[in-house]
Amino acid sequence: MKVLIAIDSFKGSLSSLDAGLAIKEGIKDVFHDAEIITLPLADGGEGTVEAIVRAKQGEIIEKEVTGPLGEKIQATYGRIGKDSAVIEVASACGLPLVYEEKKNPASTTTFGVGELILDGIDRGCREFTIGLGGSSTNDAGLGMLQALGFSFLDERNKEVGLGGIELHKIRTIDVSRVNPRLKECTFKVACDVHNPLYGENGASYVFGPQKGATPEMVMELDAGLKHFAELTYDQLNKDIQRIPGAGAAGGLGAAFAGFLNGKLLSGAELLLETMGMETKLENTDFVITGEGRLDGQTSMGKTPLGVAKMAAKHNIPVIALAGGVTRQASVLNDLGITSYFSIINEPMTLDRAMETEITFTNLKLAAEQLFRLIYAIKQ
Repeated sequence: MKVLIAIDSFKGSLSSLDAGLAIKEGIKDVFHDAEIITLPLADGGEGTVEAIVRAKQGEIIEKEVTGPLGEKIQATYGRIGKDSAVIEVASACGLPLVYEEKKNPASTTTFGVGELILDGIDRGCREFTIGLGGSSTNDAGLGMLQALGFSFLDERNKEVGLGGIELHKIRTIDVSRVNPRLKECTFKVACDVHNPLYGENGASYVFGPQKGATPEMVMELDAGLKHFAELTYDQLNKDIQRIPGAGAAGGLGAAFAGFLNGKLLSGAELLLETMGMETKLENTDFVITGEGRLDGQTSMGKTPLGVAKMAAKHNIPVIALAGGVTRQASVLNDLGITSYFSIINEPMTLDRAMETEITFTNLKLAAEQLFRLIYAIKQ
């Protein structure tokens, strides 16, 4: 018996690593000699670095960078082999790094993301996997690009400051001092939204309020993004508005795709490819996947579906486990998930269900009972 466990985290309860361990213990209680491969997963957001570093035997690098409010913070990223790095932008400019009373996407900056990239380049990395998501910013990647040597000058030919509020001041884009080593670099960017840079479906209107933007600020920030996009088109002949995903992470999607020639890809598919999951499917009998909640959103490209699609190409049954399962999850049966189950085994409050110990125990028990059935059928 060979089982591949490729499961996302149960947010607020268990990391993907611990979720995989719980399932493994449950299976081992039935199939003592089973070969079990565990791949902790993420979708490009929180946990992406940890998942890839563990799967690829990489290392975690710690680096002091400029935080979202301009202060110095300690951020981390992963280095894989000699020439690859994986970066979560949230490590340098994430919303959790900003106290509630200081949330202000007009002033927060992505400068630290650029500093992480530079550190990776200094260490020999030329292939970058970037996880977008969870940013506190709305600066279209202005800070990141400034850190990398791009210059954005105002009407007095002076460098503009940091933050989204500075975008409307830019009059000239100067690329003469861009770090030359960037030409040697490739960027694969995990991006699971398709929002344009500006407009009613853009970064400011859709994501600005959750980052602390008032209605007035949203309008001002959106105008700044529009100005930035028009200037980029006029001076560099790059249309960063219409790139699907340009509005991700406060416009970082536009910066990576438009200025760094990055490829915006499905987070789940990019992660699975980077971790080499397909090579691990050979001779596998079952794949176990899942996350905290299976619903209609899961069918729109989230990690469990990516796992299921890859397994389906090899005709491997896929079992999905989750804390909560909605009726809308039924579409998953037509998309590669053979069967799915909730791990909740008795009436309980959401708070209790999300306790780490309870989630671990319920996952282990669900896996054990499922494989007891499989054992019985195989006899």
